[in-house]
Formats: sequence, structure tokens, C-alpha cells
Amino acid sequence: MTQPAPSAQHNGPDKGTLAGPSDTPPSKSGGGMPGLGLRLDVRILSLLGVLAALIVVGGFTEPDAFLDTGNLQLILTQASVIGVVTVGMTFVIISGGIDLSVGAMVALASVWATTLATQEYGFAGIAFTAVIVGLAAGLVNGVLIAYGGMVPFIATLAMLASARGLALQITDGKTQIVTVDSVLDLGLPDSYILGIPPLVIMFAVVTVVGWLILNRTTFGRRTVAVGGNAEAARLAGIDVRRQRLYLYLLSGLCCGIAAFMLIVLAGSGQNTNGNLYELDAIAAAIIGGTLLSGGRGTIVGSVLGVLIFTTITNIFALNNLQSDVQQIAKGAIIVAAVLVQRRTMRGRET
Repeated sequence: MTQPAPSAQHNGPDKGTLAGPSDTPPSKSGGGMPGLGLRLDVRILSLLGVLAALIVVGGFTEPDAFLDTGNLQLILTQASVIGVVTVGMTFVIISGGIDLSVGAMVALASVWATTLATQEYGFAGIAFTAVIVGLAAGLVNGVLIAYGGMVPFIATLAMLASARGLALQITDGKTQIVTVDSVLDLGLPDSYILGIPPLVIMFAVVTVVGWLILNRTTFGRRTVAVGGNAEAARLAGIDVRRQRLYLYLLSGLCCGIAAFMLIVLAGSGQNTNGNLYELDAIAAAIIGGTLLSGGRGTIVGSVLGVLIFTTITNIFALNNLQSDVQQIAKGAIIVAAVLVQRRTMRGRET
């Protein structure tokens, strides 16, 4: 007997299905869980409320500095690099996986793309190398996990160590300065488009493309299906292994793009680039509503999570608060987000 295809979102083998990714409200024709769209709106509105509250706090504590146009541009620019990484991470987590190597892949791609040999090929050489190195690292992760049967935690942890080590070997612990003017010019105010930095525009494009892929394509539905119930997805005809390979390739691609953006932002390549990006990306995805167990997630929520964390960091810096206080605040936000997720899931089960 032919097995029914799983919906794009699944609560488990015995618990019914949802109509689609959590960015998309359920169809009026049936199939969706009642109130899903309302819960989604409440979650996104809550994140927007938190972000608005942070803006009020920043404007109240440091009105001249925080509300300055240059500072707001800085917040968006800083959010752009980790934001691109978070888009790729969101896809991986929705599928039920994890990628602990994103920061190391950013570092490796950034130093490989800024060697003297690579810089001889100019703008195109740096951008192409960064993307290819990110894709290659993602391919290794995907092959080990999808076809090698390795647990994502172990495979990506191994990539984290290997990529960091290779980045250190390439740089010999030194900073590689970028001398290609066309790359450096992207970070200058003269290159802003209507007051918007090019890196922010790149982030916006990646976000829109990621949202469309997750919510408007078969690839997105398969991603959610694999994360919700991999066995049901396999029985429905989805090549689960190939889907996972593609997802880690996507994560690597996002890391390559982020590496190029970081090169523009810093004007150099260092083996320490991307430090703790994996934790920031996972945290942003979690507070944005993506379940660590897979099967549900939202690009919009993840982006708002990135903006919240970046704004917190900026406010703390303007008020001369130490970095350890920032980490404590981030940790508290992550714990609160997980508790809210658990309460939401219990509510659905009842």
C-alpha cells in the first residue's frame, strides 16, 4: 500500500501533522492545527516587542550615541555577518541536525580567501574562494553525516577542530591584510545605497531567499519533514541522506558568504575569525522559535534573534558594561526561550 506523504511539519509518528513551516499560516481548506497562525503571530510579535524594548532602553540610556544613524548602521552591519550564518544554521536545525563548525568554516574561508596568491585575482578571486571553501567544508560535513553515518555533533565538532587548525596553519598565526581596493570599498560609507551598507543588503537578500526556500519550495517542505520524522519522510519517498547533504552544503555556502562579508568588514583574514559564531547562531535560532529537536523553525524568528543579540551587545558596549555581563544576559535569554518552547509544546500536546 502506498504510504501517504508526510506534511511539511510533523509532531511525531503518532500525533498528526501540521500544514507547513511555521512561517506559513495553515491552509483554510484544512490539514493545519487550529491556532497555529495565531501562535506564530504571537511569537514573532513577542520578538518584535523585545527588540522594540531594547531600542527604547538604548535610546534612554545613551540617546545621542545609540540613536545616531552611524550606530544604527553599525548594528545592522554587525548583525549581517552572523545573520547569514544563522540562516544556514536554521535550515540544519529544522532538519534535526546541528552544525558546530560554522565559526571555524568562516575562519578557514576568510584566511584562504585573503592569501597573497588569492588576492592576485582581485575581487572575484577573493569572493569565489571564500564561497568555494565554505561549500567544500560543508560538503565534507554532509558526506560524513549523510553517507558516513556519523552523528552531526561529532562530525561538525571534528570539522571545527580541523578547520581551525588549517586556518592557523595557513596564516601561521598572523593577520592577512587585504590590499584589494574594490573589496575594501564595500565597507566605506561612499558605497552605501540610500544610506544602507552593502553588507546589510547582502544579508537581506540571503534572508529573503532563505525564507522563500523554506516556505515556498519542495526543498523547504522536505527539510521540515526530515526534521519532524525522518523515517516517515523516507517512507514517503524523500531521499533523506541526499537532503541532509544538501542542507550541510547550504550551511557551508552561508559560511562562505559570511566569510567574504567579514573580510569586507575587517579588511583582513584571521584564524580567529568567526569565534563562537556557532553558539550565537544556535542561540539566535532557538530564541527565534526553531526547535533543537527539529521539525519546526522560522527564518524571520532567527533574524529577529540575531538583531536582539546584536542590539544587546551594542547597548552594553555603549554603557561600558563588561563582556561577562553580556554573556550572562545572553544566557538568560536562551534559557527563557527554551522554557517558553517547552511550555508551548506541552500546550500543543494537551
